[in-house]
Amino acid sequence: MLTKFQHHIEQNFSQLKDKKLLLAVSGGVDSMVLLDLFYKLRFDICVVHCNFQLRGKESDGDELFVQVKSKKLKVKSYFIRFDTEKYSKENKLSIQIAARKLRYNWFQELLSENQLDYLVTAHHLDDNVETFLINFTRGTGLEGLTGIPTQNGNIIRPLLPFSREEIENYALENKIQWREDSSNASDKYFRNKLRHDVVPILKELNTGFLSSFQKTISHLNDTKGMADDASYIVYKEVATEIEDTINFDLNKLLQIPNYKTYLHSFLKQYDFTAWNDIYDLVTAQSGKQVFSNTHVLLKDRNKLILSERKAASNNEVYFIDSIESKVNIPLKLSITRFSGGKDVNSNCIFVDEDKIKFPLTIRKWQEGDEFYPFGMTGKKKLSKYFKDEKYSLLDKENQWLLCSADQIVWVIGKRADNRFKTQKTTQNIIKIEVK
Repeated sequence: MLTKFQHHIEQNFSQLKDKKLLLAVSGGVDSMVLLDLFYKLRFDICVVHCNFQLRGKESDGDELFVQVKSKKLKVKSYFIRFDTEKYSKENKLSIQIAARKLRYNWFQELLSENQLDYLVTAHHLDDNVETFLINFTRGTGLEGLTGIPTQNGNIIRPLLPFSREEIENYALENKIQWREDSSNASDKYFRNKLRHDVVPILKELNTGFLSSFQKTISHLNDTKGMADDASYIVYKEVATEIEDTINFDLNKLLQIPNYKTYLHSFLKQYDFTAWNDIYDLVTAQSGKQVFSNTHVLLKDRNKLILSERKAASNNEVYFIDSIESKVNIPLKLSITRFSGGKDVNSNCIFVDEDKIKFPLTIRKWQEGDEFYPFGMTGKKKLSKYFKDEKYSLLDKENQWLLCSADQIVWVIGKRADNRFKTQKTTQNIIKIEVK
């Protein structure tokens, strides 16, 4: 197996040469074989072990076992203990998910803090089979059927082509000691049921099951690659990235067969789960929204607008105390005395100093706001102005107003108010500019 493993590394992970590797070692047979293989191939390695304190003295024994082995090999090691049950309850997570979050968050911290290049885990072929079956039985798309990735960013899984039987035989032949996890014998966990009851039957029905499984995973990954390429091409056709938003053109999207599949591909990375609501959004009225934990998808006429969720902040007010002020929050604004020709554009206005009162304020719009739009006669509800100017809901939420006392001076970057405009006789002119 050592020769086969070395060839596998040279063929598929040549980037690991001369890199600093962090090996996740639990003390079980898989990770102890992983440690032995990398040690014998003289890679630059260190060891990391997590004690989740879920099996009492047995967990402590695993920790001590890995400590002793690391010292014997003179390999640098990192150890940590987690109160996994407490974290699980506080975050309303299953024990398995809680343990996964805790260890991978810590692994990434170690990689960053110690200038390590890759995390290496001991996932193997049988793990891949079990993951495939778990996803298959719970319902999944193509992505859930492509198995555990051999590399995911800075996480490497070099044992995936090797079966549990190969790994155990190598351990016995090379007199490698390991610790047995008693929880692996329990059928309390769904994965263990598959491991003990389902996978053995599949292997019995087809003696070449693992080889067939590897071919199937390879074909599925090829198909996923083709689907990703198609998704990228369609994205370029229908999506426009504007500042912090992505706009999807519904006129173009709806002309594409299976547009729902493409929409899912575009949005899955943003933590959406209410997919039926998203598909309904395509034909819904303007203003309808669907939320994920991190993002909001808004229907606005003939487009969908994706943006990050921001805390509601209609009560935020920023004060400008005097002329010659420079404002950086919530946007960059300068206020200066002015004399000379006017270069009028949407980014600046000129107002009569004698008509405004300091401190000026910058705030978001509120229901009932009204102003006197420059170039028009009479006043107008700000809500009506937004509607006439075809503001989306996000546009309205992001619009800032410059006010003097309770009066709007400027819908910033859009429209000034007539009441503060300069005349030919105006003596003191102020230039207000947004950068």
